[in-house]
Amino acid sequence: MKTPEIILPRGVEARFGETPEQTAQELANAVAEFLKGRLMKAERVSLAVSGGSTPIPFFQALSLKEMEWGRVDVLLADERWVDETDAASNTRLIKENLLRNNAAAARYFSLKQEGDTPEEGLDAVKSELASLTLPLDVLILGMGNDGHTASLFPDAPEISSAMNADGKERVAAMTPPSQAHPRITLTYPLMHEAKFIVLHLKGHDKLDTLRLALSQPNELLAMPVRGFLKPGLQVFWSP
Repeated sequence: MKTPEIILPRGVEARFGETPEQTAQELANAVAEFLKGRLMKAERVSLAVSGGSTPIPFFQALSLKEMEWGRVDVLLADERWVDETDAASNTRLIKENLLRNNAAAARYFSLKQEGDTPEEGLDAVKSELASLTLPLDVLILGMGNDGHTASLFPDAPEISSAMNADGKERVAAMTPPSQAHPRITLTYPLMHEAKFIVLHLKGHDKLDTLRLALSQPNELLAMPVRGFLKPGLQVFWSP
């Protein structure tokens, strides 16, 4: 495969894979090595992941890695406000694909709590995350073709608050009109402090979106993913 042509900012590294499976394995290797290194220095470490179909092979590969999973905190970067039994639930997705095999020993923090709406459940979510290991050690993000990442959607009324780098809140309720379900998301100030941040992408359309995001890097609210296109970011892409 010809290496895609894209000019990334200084300090942003890209790994272009031949297949989604190859990229997933390479990402699982990188994340496992980073977490194992952190476990040599810290009592507990944290891993925040994103849902969707793209990361499923990565979840499955990572679940087989040998490490002290009992000292790993796992959570989603965002979640749809639906029951775990719903097909749209990302909690269901990662329980079926990541929190199994060796990774079944990890401690899971759920962003979906009781309440009819994310606003009603917000205090319960904050309580759930009270003992989360921070700052995050590893953050795995995806990206939509509108430039959203996690549930930081450009059309959400709450986007300015959730993207405020000086904000103190760890989580935010999000109600983007473009989406079928209300959402709960980790906020930008919490996520951008993660030690190891990955943007995991699949498809040539995502490269086009990334190029667009890079063309006006300071317009964060128009494409929130721009807030993460900084030195230290790792981009893992496959066709």
